[in-house]
Amino acid sequence: MNRRVLSVLPVRALVCAVTAAFAALAFTSAVSAADAIPERPEKLTFPPLTYEPPNPASFRVPLASGPVAYIVPSRELPLVNIVVYVRVGDYLQPVGKEGIAGLTGYLLARGGIKSMTAEALEERMAFLAANLGSGVADLQGTVSLNLLSKDLDEGLKVLREVLAEPTFQEDKITLRKQQILQSLKQRNDDSADIEVRERRFLTYGENFWVNRHSTAASVESLTRADLQAFHKKWFHPGNFVVAVNGDFDRDAMVARLEKLFADWPYQGEKSPPVPGDAKFAEPGLYIVDKDVNQGRVSMILPGIRRDNPDFYATQVMNDILGGGGFTSRIMNRVRSDEGLAYSAGSAFPGGVYYPLIFIAAFQSKSRTVAYATSIVLEEFKRIAKEPVTDEEIQTTVKSMVESFPRAFSTKGQVAATFAQDELTGRFATEPDYWKNYRAKIAAVTKADIQRVAQKYLLPEKLVICVVGQKKEILLGHPDHPVKVDSLAGNRIVDVPLRDPLTMKPVTP
Repeated sequence: MNRRVLSVLPVRALVCAVTAAFAALAFTSAVSAADAIPERPEKLTFPPLTYEPPNPASFRVPLASGPVAYIVPSRELPLVNIVVYVRVGDYLQPVGKEGIAGLTGYLLARGGIKSMTAEALEERMAFLAANLGSGVADLQGTVSLNLLSKDLDEGLKVLREVLAEPTFQEDKITLRKQQILQSLKQRNDDSADIEVRERRFLTYGENFWVNRHSTAASVESLTRADLQAFHKKWFHPGNFVVAVNGDFDRDAMVARLEKLFADWPYQGEKSPPVPGDAKFAEPGLYIVDKDVNQGRVSMILPGIRRDNPDFYATQVMNDILGGGGFTSRIMNRVRSDEGLAYSAGSAFPGGVYYPLIFIAAFQSKSRTVAYATSIVLEEFKRIAKEPVTDEEIQTTVKSMVESFPRAFSTKGQVAATFAQDELTGRFATEPDYWKNYRAKIAAVTKADIQRVAQKYLLPEKLVICVVGQKKEILLGHPDHPVKVDSLAGNRIVDVPLRDPLTMKPVTP
């Protein structure tokens, strides 16, 4: 026999033996794996999630120039993201100058700066592929800049001028005022906008600062001098909190931020506390008659602040009741079982500066509004009357605990979350909030859920706000004899539409 053939035979035999051994091992593993796979998805088991949130103190830097900064380096991309949060908002608007906060905030980054016109600034940002933005909402303002790390020094020079020396070009003011006035005319076009607006009036009262809306007169009265005065009063380092993440060295960024806010050209004022003197409406059915194909329903009850000891129990309770999507009772009954609405649910947020509301909301055909409302009210009463099931509380707690890491899934979220806590005072009063959050959620019991449901879901305080065809809604459905007014103490209040330019109620 040929020597070459003889030398190859043992190799071939070895290969066959090894192949056979791997095949046997694979077969054994496959059989074991098949035995380990449960017959149904819900029987799958997983090891407990191990995750610890980042410590805010690790990123917190009180700057000598005034602001507190949260600095989170990341070398993943050659980008830097800077957000300056400002303690300013609609609550600081002078009477008769409603709209000044939003107009000032919008034009900070769009109305020109000392060294460049608005047009030149826009062109330069586009050349750098940078995003520069600004705005002021109800409770805070923001000025943000995202750009390549190689352009950081130039970007910071621009950011300094946007914050300290905006020029508020007259032509930009005129254009923006025209846009605002046009949008005011559309206030009654969308029933969703009407629902939100009237719900706020019912929740907080006619005289609460949230309900001091811009009017045509207040917007037209705004001048460049007004914007400059509002800006200089509130936009200064003492009212800033900064979030920075991206491609940089931490110590070098601290030095850059110190320079950014140093030697501010004016002093400004410290923002006062946010007013909290709200007045909740009397129980009843409040209906806005509008010819739309579906009635929009908000079922409202007084709420709590986030520092309330009941906060964690209310979060779990609400998730089971209506906040948990397709696992919640309201969604299952109103949508899945009865087919009365495409979406239905509830929310029970904790207010930062004053109590927010509990709300259950849905949209349904006019004739089925009453029946759907009665179902939601039944669920209010049921969760207060009898304990939730073991499966419900386990599903909710597990979902809230295991989705928790999403709050910190990016470096930008880490910086923004901690900066928000600094701005709203949470870090000062509860620095370990995120560390303790999951344990406090997991500690909620069925008895806790029933207790807070009995305490807060009070039918005798219920305010029902409806926007839709009044006649059809009050008529109800022939197959379901319930009437919507009977669900709100037989008290019906007609809510007229408001003149979109004056916000005064219009007499029918």
